[in-house]
Amino acid sequence: MLTLYDYLPSQNAYKIRLLLRHLGTPYRSEFVSIFEGEGQRPQYLAVNPTGAVPAIRLDDGRVIAESNAILCYLAEGTRYLPDDRYARAKVMQWLFFEQNYAEPQIGALRHWTMTGKLARRSQDAIEGRRAGSLKALGILDRELAARPFIAPGDYSIADMSLFAYVHRADEAGLPLAEYLHVCRWIERVRSQAGFLAETHPYSIDPHSRGELP
Repeated sequence: MLTLYDYLPSQNAYKIRLLLRHLGTPYRSEFVSIFEGEGQRPQYLAVNPTGAVPAIRLDDGRVIAESNAILCYLAEGTRYLPDDRYARAKVMQWLFFEQNYAEPQIGALRHWTMTGKLARRSQDAIEGRRAGSLKALGILDRELAARPFIAPGDYSIADMSLFAYVHRADEAGLPLAEYLHVCRWIERVRSQAGFLAETHPYSIDPHSRGELP
């Protein structure tokens, strides 16, 4: 059975749980207490060299890390990753956008806000993340005004990847409600068959207020 190395408050890990729910794929979870340093132990670094979550272990023992790489692997041959070369490239375009413009901005700002770390960050760092977050939301809002899902065509892993952090942008103190097309897209994602509504706040982990080792 597939093993998911997970940390429940991680929205990167949520992406994988969301796709697995859509696919109806059984899996077992192995939880990694990243703020206690479990991700830096040699046995886990052999799974993911960065020590982060998520990662997966296949039935044959091979491992894959990085959330969007995992999404691509698991979605192969399903409706969530197109076979057409151009359509697939457009999905990949938005997966790269998520990792370059959405997750490092919205995700970091949300993390700092929800774990009491804003006071430890410089004002320049906070303002930089906020500006980057607003830019990402603006781009998404403009694109989603033209079509129902972020890549041309149907709901895909590009939507799942972006949804993970974008739909929690208000928890980063961002004015999510002002981005009407993004908000409508969020509702379309939530209406998909097999949608996973369950998420977990950082407050379930008392160690999350500390810095990552």
